[in-house]
Order: sequence, then C-alpha cells, then structure tokens
Amino acid sequence: MSAMKPKIAFFDFASCEGCQLALLNCEDVLLELLEHVELVEFREAMSEKAPRYDIAFIEGSIHREEDVERLHDVRARTRYLVALGACADTGNVQARANAVAPAVNFQRVYGEEARNSVQADGNYWPLWAHTRVRAVHEVVAVDYTLRGCPMVAEEFLRLVKALISGQIPRFPANAVCVECKKNGNECVYDRGLACLGPIAYGGCDSVCINGGHVCDGCRGLLPYANVDAHRDLLRSMGIGDRAILHRYSLHCSSDARLKGSAQ
Repeated sequence: MSAMKPKIAFFDFASCEGCQLALLNCEDVLLELLEHVELVEFREAMSEKAPRYDIAFIEGSIHREEDVERLHDVRARTRYLVALGACADTGNVQARANAVAPAVNFQRVYGEEARNSVQADGNYWPLWAHTRVRAVHEVVAVDYTLRGCPMVAEEFLRLVKALISGQIPRFPANAVCVECKKNGNECVYDRGLACLGPIAYGGCDSVCINGGHVCDGCRGLLPYANVDAHRDLLRSMGIGDRAILHRYSLHCSSDARLKGSAQ
C-alpha cells in the first residue's frame, strides 16, 4: 500500500444491500476504519467517485451482461477485490433461479398473463431474461471473501487492517458448531430441529442459533463438509430428500457438492 491512506470503494450489484447497511449500522467500526483508509466510493453513504482504488468491495450477484462489463471495469481499477457477503460469494438465494428457465420463473411469480405480456416487451424482458446468476468469482478474479448474509462487520475490519498492514487475512474454516458450543447453546438437534451448523462455515458467532433459530448455512459449506453423512442424519429425522435439497439450496445452490442431491 502507498504512504497515503489506502483508497477503498464499495460497489453493489444484485442484492438487498444488507452487507453495506450492516457496515453503516456499525458506526464505531466505521469511525475506526476511517482512521486508516480513505473512503472514495460508497453509494449508500456518499456521491463522490474515484478513478482507482486499493481495495474494492463487491456486494451482490452478477446477472446481466452489462453487470459483467461493469465488474471487469472495477477489477481493472483496483489492487484487491473482495467479495462482500453471500450474494457475491456464492450467488446466495437468487442463484436458485439457475434451476428454472426465466420465463417459468416469471410465470410462477406474476402469472401466465403477465409473463406473456412482458415477453413481448423489448425494453423490459431482456432485464429479466438474464442467462444465469453468477457469483463474483465466476466472472473476475477475487482476492478475498467475506462470507455471510449479511457479512460480519468485525471480519470486515479485520480484513481491511490486515491488507493495509501488508499481512494476509486469514479466517479459520471452522464449523458453526464450534462457536455454538462455545456460546453454550443447547444443540438444536436435541430439540428435534435440523441445522446446517455441522457443515457450514462459522465466523458468525452462531448468531442465528443464539437468537433461537437454526443455521441455514448462509456462509457456505465447509471444504471438508461431509454432506452425505449430514443428509443421512436429516433422513433419519424423517425429512424427505426434496425437503433436504430445498434446505441446502436456500443459500448454497451453486455448490457442486449438492448436485447429487435428490431432485
């Protein structure tokens, strides 16, 4: 990094922009961050733009070809590119659309009449009939990833501090169960509920389970996840293959290890 404050920028694609909002909601984190970096683009918070960046954060999945061109342009202007959150990392919930033709998907949501009308609209239909939902790494090279839906602000700050000090950011590949145990939670399986905690990336401090929910795997499947054993566990609880696939695919439909799941 240069002697000047490193320049960081945020760019949003298809998403709810919850990751950027999560950062804006952490005012203490932002104040600490701004002591070390110069914020040069961030549509959620400012109107200024910049020609180059040291670190570019990409939120959202990639749908349209014009988004591909914009992403390539950002990649060319930055030294480090970070996929910010589940949409940028895996395609997240919207990647489920890849299993359904755009026309069928539209008809399911808006009905047959609306589908027929929109398909004849040359201005609107191309916006809907994108070819495929992609994660950022499927389009350009990604240097680092901040997982989760939304991302964890503390991990964001740790990554930025590491990069501007010339270190390699490292995040351990532990299961959610590790943090859940540390937090003293009763295992949701003992409550008769199904959870993706044994096969999903931790780093979220098991926030969903702490709050009385279960883990839906928004941070993606671990590299050593034993999906077959986990699937057998869910089957032993009386959960059918279709429901299991639905559960897995909520956040992880782009993971190739789920391709063998029952349809």
